[in-house]
Amino acid sequence: MVKSSIVNAVLDEALRTGGDFSELYLQDTESNTMTMIDGKVENANYKRQVGAGVRVLKGTRSAYAYSADTSEAALLACARAAASALKGEKEFEAKSICIDRIGKSFAKIPFSEIDNAKRIELMRKATNAAKAHSGEVTQVVANYSDFDHRTWVYNSEGVHAEDRRPRVRTAVQAVAMANGEAQTGTCSPGYGMGFEAYNEKIDIEEVGREAAKTAVTMLHAPECPAGTVPVVIDGGFGGVILHEACVHGLEATSVGRGNSVFCGKLGQQIASPIVNAVDDGTLPGEWGTMHFDDEGNPSQCNRLIENGILKTYLVDILGSRLMNHPITGSGRRQDYTFAPTSRMTNTFFAPGNDDEEEMLRTMGEGLFAAKMGGGSVNPLTGEFNFAVSEGYWVRDGRILCPVRGATLIGKGAEVLMKIDRIGRKMWMAPGMCGSLSGSIPTNVGQPRIRVSEIVVGGKGGAL
Repeated sequence: MVKSSIVNAVLDEALRTGGDFSELYLQDTESNTMTMIDGKVENANYKRQVGAGVRVLKGTRSAYAYSADTSEAALLACARAAASALKGEKEFEAKSICIDRIGKSFAKIPFSEIDNAKRIELMRKATNAAKAHSGEVTQVVANYSDFDHRTWVYNSEGVHAEDRRPRVRTAVQAVAMANGEAQTGTCSPGYGMGFEAYNEKIDIEEVGREAAKTAVTMLHAPECPAGTVPVVIDGGFGGVILHEACVHGLEATSVGRGNSVFCGKLGQQIASPIVNAVDDGTLPGEWGTMHFDDEGNPSQCNRLIENGILKTYLVDILGSRLMNHPITGSGRRQDYTFAPTSRMTNTFFAPGNDDEEEMLRTMGEGLFAAKMGGGSVNPLTGEFNFAVSEGYWVRDGRILCPVRGATLIGKGAEVLMKIDRIGRKMWMAPGMCGSLSGSIPTNVGQPRIRVSEIVVGGKGGAL
């Protein structure tokens, strides 16, 4: 994207006040987004974002400057701005590029070949399928987005890494109403692929039906009872509990500053012996996948927990210096306006050996959380509170009825130890994760799991 002579000049300029490492990050991203409400297109946007950032490190100190201008003068100005945060004499020279890492695009059908009529057709199919599911569906909102995200990373250690990350997603929200009451259901698949995802992975009409089914089911559900009971959590977005209540606490942004319940726990048992957890940025075509992270390091499959034992943290370059821990290919950022930090990619509980139906048959009375919603967590304590967007009450090992308004309340470290069943089939669901380096695409996932007991919040009485 820029001449090697300019790259070397920028990296060298950033080191002039005593830095021991410098980095140039460049980005060029094209995106298309659309919203349809009840079959009518409300907006359609095309956006192109181009920019660059320069970072300089000295030990565990870091400074970052960025610009939407990628000219030589602007890049050198960024280098000087970052360097100005340090006070010292130049000690290191930037190496010439000697390590090339090139990631190939996953897209079989580039978004540039797709006109808006095809995007609109997808949303209309999803809308019609949701409306056809039930006369109680009164509104359907469909959102389409695609991204062609290109990055270039150069650093003073001679690394040059390029990556291209196509991503596509459709999110459908259905609203069902009866007797003046409303409930919503959502379905929002997404993949790290081109437009071919709609031929290979996404049944767009099923997306609409699934959103409508959840809305209608919850419309006729009584309020969930409260209590401490066994809970079975289904796969896919159920993995949000692992993501939020556990793995955020394994990121160097928390661990490196002593702000995690998992500090100092490497090699120790932090989960039930049947638990294996993974963060894998190498999975082809997945929402959180990348060839190289935003620091130019190869993406990795990181086994976080193995048979209940904590094996690694997620660590970026700065985190490695803070923690004396190997880099794990986890440096990520939303765009050039953010410096990178340690982040997740595709994070999931690995499949186990348990029968999914047996989990329900032998749980007695409790909650089956078929779909999880949003929530909050404190990384320092691991305390969390998550909504259940589609739940069912189980009695005597059988589903009694759907219930709404359920929340799961607890501590991540305690829940990990109480997992007593893990199913055989794992699947993932896409989301956007916010942290110090902005909002990034991450997958969460798991097979169906059972927690022997967890606090369930709800407004309902006995069923």
